[in-house]
Formats: sequence, C-alpha cells, structure tokens
Amino acid sequence: MDNGKAKQEISVIGRLFSLEALLLLMGVFSLVSGIVTGESTQIFYGLVIVVGSVVLFFVRKKDWKKHWEDMEAEGKARRKDKE
Repeated sequence: MDNGKAKQEISVIGRLFSLEALLLLMGVFSLVSGIVTGESTQIFYGLVIVVGSVVLFFVRKKDWKKHWEDMEAEGKARRKDKE
C-alpha cells in the first residue's frame, strides 16, 4: 500500500468521525427519538442541532481569507469614492 492511499484512507476515517459528523448524528438521533416518543422538546433540539450542523458545514467551507480581502477592497473603493 502506498503512502498516498494510506493518507486518503485516514482522511476518510477522520471525516466520518469528525466533530461535525458526530454533531449531525446526535441531532438526527434526537430528532428521531423525539418523533418516536412524541417529545416536542427533543424534536425541537434535534431540528436545531441538524440545522446548526448544516450551517456549520457551509461556514467552514467558505474561503474566509478571500472574503475578507474582498471586503477590504470594497471598503477602500467606497472611501475613494467619498473623497
């Protein structure tokens, strides 16, 4: 087995057991458990956790360095227009 394939397998295992995946799993468990038992509180918290983990996924995926560079360039352009 070559080194690249070993790293790829470790990456896949790491993704499966990442904090975000465990958080999503806990939210789904809480949601299903709430539906089965009829507990509205568990359903609510399950929905909040699932939605929060999806939002977290997209926030972490965003290229923040480029975002802040774009915001800085936009701010400079606005200040230049005011002068």
